[in-house]
Amino acid sequence: MSGELAARLGPIVAEAVAGAGFDLDALDVQQAGRRKLVKVVVDAEDGVGLDEVAEVSRAVSAKLDRHEDLIAGAYTLEVTSPGVDRPLTRPRHWRRSRYRLVRINPVEGAGFVGRVGHAGQDAARVLVEGEIRDVRYRDVAKAVIEIEFKQPPTEDLKLLDEDAAATKEDPR
Repeated sequence: MSGELAARLGPIVAEAVAGAGFDLDALDVQQAGRRKLVKVVVDAEDGVGLDEVAEVSRAVSAKLDRHEDLIAGAYTLEVTSPGVDRPLTRPRHWRRSRYRLVRINPVEGAGFVGRVGHAGQDAARVLVEGEIRDVRYRDVAKAVIEIEFKQPPTEDLKLLDEDAAATKEDPR
């Protein structure tokens, strides 16, 4: 039932989120006692702050209230941004992770850690142990951001910037 309700609410919530200028990253509906819990995860190119979460929450709430027949009862709305433990599953996730360290577990072969550079539609350029390689999204079983407590090395950022400039000139 919850998956079916989420599928019906998806276009309504996506419209409200997009109208507020954000991307709908995930929508989940669960039964929580007598109420339903509607969890909405939103994202944007520059991240999402608390004020923006409140803005999206108001927009989604207004839209859901206009479609109360779908929810059929009381609900609690939870709007949040994705956590750093969110897997990178879409090209936009990779784009938004530029310069971040990412732990990559390929479908085949050993896992590795690399710093994300240019991210295209099918692959990202990743700096791994001083060398830049293409990581095709379809070849990744799982990729998550690694938490860093210091600034990335300037040399790494310079290499990634130079590679991105070259990639734009020759998109392969």
